[in-house]
Amino acid sequence: MAFPTTEEQVDRAEKEIGLALPPQLRERLLAENGGEIAAGDDVWELFPVQDTSDRKHVARTANHVLQETEEARKWPDFPSEAVAIASNGSGDYLILRPSDRASGQLSDTVFSLESRDWIRRSNRCRLERLSACSLTRA
Repeated sequence: MAFPTTEEQVDRAEKEIGLALPPQLRERLLAENGGEIAAGDDVWELFPVQDTSDRKHVARTANHVLQETEEARKWPDFPSEAVAIASNGSGDYLILRPSDRASGQLSDTVFSLESRDWIRRSNRCRLERLSACSLTRA
């Protein structure tokens, strides 16, 4: 179950990432910091931003977006500039990349990286718009 977080926690995550989150994702994290989303033909666990407001929130956000991105970057061919925002539990990720149009911001284009493709071809990504990912509870 996802719980809301604060502007302060999202601002801190953006500062640590070094890029602003797309507005749709930011709003979702403020309302429900994490939780499930439906994208394509799968259900994904959206990574929360780390919430250090108390011990309960720290425990609930242990798999935060920065931690999960650091882990994903250990895989060969994971795009170094990408930010992992969700996982389906099978080693596949939804990622965002920096925007080509707006400096200092992540794009609202969501890429799906399947772990089996990382070994063969990292460019076999399915492209979807964040708004089409149904960022509501699955």
